[in-house]
Amino acid sequence: MIAIYKREIKAYFQSLVGNVFIAFLVAFVGLYFMVYNLISGYTYFSYALYAGLLMLIVVIPILTMRSFSEEKRSKTDQLLLTSPVKIYQIVLGKYLAMISVLAIACLIFCLCPLIIKYLGTAHLLVDYLSILVFFLIGCFYIAVGMFLSSLTENQIIAAVSTMGVLLFFYFLSNLLSSLPTAAFSNFIGLLVILTLIAFILYLNTKNWIIGTAIEIIGALVLIIIYRIDSTKFESLFTNFLGHFVLSDLLNNLYSSSILDVAGIILLVSLSVLFFFLTIQAVQKRRWS
Repeated sequence: MIAIYKREIKAYFQSLVGNVFIAFLVAFVGLYFMVYNLISGYTYFSYALYAGLLMLIVVIPILTMRSFSEEKRSKTDQLLLTSPVKIYQIVLGKYLAMISVLAIACLIFCLCPLIIKYLGTAHLLVDYLSILVFFLIGCFYIAVGMFLSSLTENQIIAAVSTMGVLLFFYFLSNLLSSLPTAAFSNFIGLLVILTLIAFILYLNTKNWIIGTAIEIIGALVLIIIYRIDSTKFESLFTNFLGHFVLSDLLNNLYSSSILDVAGIILLVSLSVLFFFLTIQAVQKRRWS
């Protein structure tokens, strides 16, 4: 794993991808730091970090797109898959290399609260917690990009698909306002999702009995719950998806000085989930 980590770190900086990633991210956040904190006089560095979430959506796909897709295209992944290294060690080595590049940028950000403190009033605890949250959000974005890169040989497809998923999370708070809140609408939505799950299971298992059984049993359960208490379906999707608005973690810090521990746990859990999915995708390629 250490050898893979060193190889990936070396590759990122020899190809200038790591340098460009750090430069663009630091420059973008630094611009907002100058505008918000140095010129406008805001005492929270979190404002600049909140704006920096948009730049993460642009630079993370560049960092992650080659993690697996390039090796699949050039067939160099065969060396890794046939080596006496466990799959999770391969994935972990690559993942640690990418978050190390992100960590360098975050370490540079740690200077900004000190500059604010030197010039006047600062909120060091809130600002450093904000940097930590920003780093964890970046780690989640990297996990998503790494997983999508493991699914394709084309770096462009990996980058575009990653950017699309990250944009969904970024604009999720705006999408919530357009979701229906009526119980019947949410009930129909669940039935549609259940049908999609059953269809995906059929495509993977080629067994129509399993797909049909899940569809029928799931539909019956939903109908029974709806008949007993339809109010459980009111604003169901809005309340559920509201937990995935990652920008609220930073917003709560600089607006209320509140660290959402449950949100942090969810964020880490999502990163672990996509890390696990990447292992499964690579494992499938090894046996195929």
